[in-house]
Amino acid sequence: MSINAFIFDLDGVLTDTAEYHYLAWAELANELGIAFSREDNEHLKGVDRMASLAFILDKGGITLDEDKKLQLADKKNQHYQQLINRMSPEDLFEGVLPLFDQLKQQGIRIGLASASKNAALVLTRLGITDAFDYIADAAKIAQGKPHPEIFLTVAKALDIPVHSCVGVEDSIAGLHSILDAGMHSIGIGDAEVLAAADLVYPTIGQLDLAEITTEF
Repeated sequence: MSINAFIFDLDGVLTDTAEYHYLAWAELANELGIAFSREDNEHLKGVDRMASLAFILDKGGITLDEDKKLQLADKKNQHYQQLINRMSPEDLFEGVLPLFDQLKQQGIRIGLASASKNAALVLTRLGITDAFDYIADAAKIAQGKPHPEIFLTVAKALDIPVHSCVGVEDSIAGLHSILDAGMHSIGIGDAEVLAAADLVYPTIGQLDLAEITTEF
């Protein structure tokens, strides 16, 4: 079976914006009087902004109306954008550019399935926007991860059948999104945490394209 597309998550796969998300959420939680740890932040990986806010509010036992929640989410996002404006191509994980070159040489299409509504800004700061054949607009995705919608949307836009796509994720929510979409799955990170993936590599730089194309 041939592989015709690789669909990547962004945060934790191609670059690390997790620290910026943590700092922005931690500041907001502190203002609300809610304790928020790095362990708590792990639960937000691959989860969209409103669902992340819901987790924090639930942790603090706080109930707010929709307008107030939107205000808080926007406040967090403004702080996050200030932080990621510091990013540069040096923040791209080692091995990403050589991997993209390999994929293009083999005629394999490249898509992005990030839940972040700031993905376009991050890609611009990293200097890799043009490397993608299609970038999902998270604002137009109705169902967040672990729902498969975003991966299915990218596959459809690339005009590649799901069984010929490989999804690459670092979070459990993202991995379930790939699996429910019916795609081959690659985890980046801890093999025990991402045990449901077809293959797991500690970092994107260790991803072995020859092994993957042989395996799938």
